[in-house]
Amino acid sequence: MTAAGLKSGPSGALRGTVRAPGDKSISHRSMILGALASGTTTVEGLLEGDDVLATARAMRAFGARVEQEGVGRWRIEGQGGFAEPTDVIDCGNAGTGVRLIMGAAAGFAMCSTFTGDASLRGRPMGRVLDPLARMGATWLGRDKGRLPLTLKGGNLRGLAYRLPMASAQVKSAVLLAGLHAEGGVEVIEPEATRDHTERMLRAFGAEVIVEDRDGVRHIRLPEGQKLTGTHVSVPGDPSSAAFPLVAGLIVPGSEVTVEGVMLNALRTGLFTTLQEMGADLVISNVRMSSGEEVGDITARYSQLKGVVVPPERAPAMIDEYPILAVAAAFADGPTVMRGIGEMRVKESDRIALTAAGLTACGVTVEEEPEGMTVVGTRGGNHPVRGGGLVHTHGDHRIAMSHLILGMAAQQGVAVDEPGMIATSFPGFADLMRGLGADLAEA
Repeated sequence: MTAAGLKSGPSGALRGTVRAPGDKSISHRSMILGALASGTTTVEGLLEGDDVLATARAMRAFGARVEQEGVGRWRIEGQGGFAEPTDVIDCGNAGTGVRLIMGAAAGFAMCSTFTGDASLRGRPMGRVLDPLARMGATWLGRDKGRLPLTLKGGNLRGLAYRLPMASAQVKSAVLLAGLHAEGGVEVIEPEATRDHTERMLRAFGAEVIVEDRDGVRHIRLPEGQKLTGTHVSVPGDPSSAAFPLVAGLIVPGSEVTVEGVMLNALRTGLFTTLQEMGADLVISNVRMSSGEEVGDITARYSQLKGVVVPPERAPAMIDEYPILAVAAAFADGPTVMRGIGEMRVKESDRIALTAAGLTACGVTVEEEPEGMTVVGTRGGNHPVRGGGLVHTHGDHRIAMSHLILGMAAQQGVAVDEPGMIATSFPGFADLMRGLGADLAEA
């Protein structure tokens, strides 16, 4: 889709088996670690969305040879480090990409200038820049570290850094900078976040020491690590799988299977929550792939009930709250989501936009500074009205979540700016149509 809007209409039963696109987190990291490593890295199943392609272009700008060899198949020839780029690095909409790349670039004695689209330029980078500055990097940018921004790295000092918030992006940036810091680095993580960087650093040959001390994770990267190219098989993205699976749960008569979904325990909070809500969600064919557990997930139409989501689960499902809120709209009673203030600094203020979109579709939402409550009415036999036009402010997850809502509501739901869906889920519309969904240009 281009500038036109996209509208979903009430759909008949959704049925079929699909494969989720490659995991975005692992796709970004495979490109960055491949470029930092010496030798050849091969990747299969790469997510070829706009965000990851922006990271691929950035790695070329830093001196790596990055080539596509087929659908989802890529080869990276790393030079053992980054060379100074000759132009501005445009990361598009990729918040994960730019934060991890800045961490990696800080380890080298050079200047790099970063920018992005309007959404990314509005997102503060201070949470990453603070630990990098403590290590000795310097930067010049707009208020609160907003892009465009120039970073000067090199001669980094070691650091023991306690994360002030649960953020895998900040943790990863510090670890990547620590690859070239005197004395190495330690990240202290009061709340566990997704551990893909630790796992993948080991796959590339680094020594990563993880200890649990009284429930607090300590991740240490000793000085002098060298990365060597390897093979990466990217599993299906659980954040993307969430959309067809929730559609299967809320559209009557549906049965949808998504194959090859990553089941990393730090990424599956949504699936746990949906099962607590009474979802008929079955995981089968569990196996290992490139150090990650994967499996096939089948969702069947279910009568859901409202629940209180434990705040400590938020890091394991922070990207999935918008689609959880859609599921909650079709549940019996309220679903309470708290401890999710991190959502306000994603691609958009996702709490505000989720609440606004659901409200426009006739759903009662109580918004809080660090959370929201969605009052489902399915148990009272009051169907969700739908019918709204949702303003996405360039956020792909807001767009997809509300399109899923329109498939089960009384009236269709339209979203503006659907083109940004390609940042994380290229082919979303075609995949959903293949299951039987009603999706058309608005």
